[in-house]
Amino acid sequence: HRAGFACFVGRPNAGKSTLTNALVGQKVAITANQPQTTRHTVRGIVHRPDAQLILVDTPGLHKPRTLLGERLNDIVRTTWAEVDVIGFCLPANEKLGPGDRFIAKELASIKKTPKIAIITKTDLVDSKTLAEQLIAIDQLGRELGFEWAEIVPVSAVGDKQVGLLADLIVPLLPEGPALYPEGDLTDEPEQVMIAELIREAALEGVRDELPHSIAVVVEEMLPREDRPADKPLLDIHAFVYIERPSQKGIIIGPKGKRLKDVGIKSRKQIEALLGTPVFLDLHVKVAKDWQRDPRQLRKLGF
Repeated sequence: HRAGFACFVGRPNAGKSTLTNALVGQKVAITANQPQTTRHTVRGIVHRPDAQLILVDTPGLHKPRTLLGERLNDIVRTTWAEVDVIGFCLPANEKLGPGDRFIAKELASIKKTPKIAIITKTDLVDSKTLAEQLIAIDQLGRELGFEWAEIVPVSAVGDKQVGLLADLIVPLLPEGPALYPEGDLTDEPEQVMIAELIREAALEGVRDELPHSIAVVVEEMLPREDRPADKPLLDIHAFVYIERPSQKGIIIGPKGKRLKDVGIKSRKQIEALLGTPVFLDLHVKVAKDWQRDPRQLRKLGF
């Protein structure tokens, strides 16, 4: 039996979270169509008879422009130093760019850890484009003086070769007993997962205007008192933080419609996650320029 940690790295929006969710078979990482949505190291846990694979999802490594960006990059580097396998995600439908080379160079400096190149989003290209991408990635490793342990094309959306990827990672893990109880899918605290689900719903439809300006904090979660045992209700009070007063109207929407939709959408996801009915109370607050303020970053969990 083998057990160990693997992490997926890559430019923002390279399909890391979608792949994590596909391997675990359930939504543990939030996915959105704009870059930089993952801010926490979400661990998804894949249980197999012969192995336990713990997936660490890192934020996309990028050239930072704010203190938040620098903190996210630090998280990535710390994670790389602690895992057994690194999977480098490269989308099949985009040519290798400076961002990919930047990450590959960083990877080249990590000598001992086996590195797998994962070509994601193969459902978006034809076989010729895919073949060209495979050759380019193989050459990239050689240029930088290392060899990929494997190069695997996958489509998380079409569920192609996702199982094969797990089969290839497992032999690279150390031998040992399971590290998490059977049935656990993530070690992310529930409150953090709930905040992420609300943030995902809040980003829906406003990604161009405020992709990074939204942070969500769950202030409290309490079972409603005086409810019969067979009809429990969980009260969740959460704050959606933005950076400027002018963004408030975008989040709340005309006559509060957007915020109401965010509540309805995220409530369904939260109820599915917790398996219990939820009353969700959302409020929007301004935390001025929080991405650049160390004190506010701490308060918002970074």
